[in-house]
Amino acid sequence: MTRTATELLETTTAKLAPDPQANPLVPLIARGEASRDTLATLALEQRWVIPADRLAFLHLAQRATEEPEAADFFEMLADGEALAGERLQPFAAACGIDEAKTSAYESLPGCQAYPSYVAWLALNATPTDAVLAITANFSAWGGYCATIAESLRVHYDFTDEACAFFDFFAQPAPALDRRATAAVQAGLDTGFLNEDLAQAYGRLLQSYESLFWSTLLQLA
Repeated sequence: MTRTATELLETTTAKLAPDPQANPLVPLIARGEASRDTLATLALEQRWVIPADRLAFLHLAQRATEEPEAADFFEMLADGEALAGERLQPFAAACGIDEAKTSAYESLPGCQAYPSYVAWLALNATPTDAVLAITANFSAWGGYCATIAESLRVHYDFTDEACAFFDFFAQPAPALDRRATAAVQAGLDTGFLNEDLAQAYGRLLQSYESLFWSTLLQLA
């Protein structure tokens, strides 16, 4: 029996789900035991990640001339990154980051491996394969953000405005989910989707995300 896009997204997300022990930093934040310097570094690294991912998603949308459903997905994703960037500033400010600190900061290679690979996907992957890989990875990221948002309020006394960056990624995104499903279904119907490649891309994305958190853990 031919699988539907919904089934493929569910099975791929489950297959690529990270080991619960793969991210020891988020539980540390959840307990309020991560230093504020670590939170500040998280904010500074995201100041590099968000605009880089946005440009990568826009490039994927532009490349998807024969995959319009994938183009729709990446256009919405790029718009979301722009909104996330606006919400990042209050979090950075709550961590004590100003323009001088931002300008002087040198990003960490382990934290920038993830957006570098997203940029590689933007240049090399078919857009529909990238949809499946990125959507599967987002499930774990959303869960991390929900945990961090709650802890920032409970243990670090951050305001709702300062937590809005994480709230944004933690909340359900049904419209984006519908576009992902449409893109994957179109890929199945037209043959543009290569499941093996998409899952290989997803495994690397998950590994690079784990590297992001483990790099920050060294500062905790």
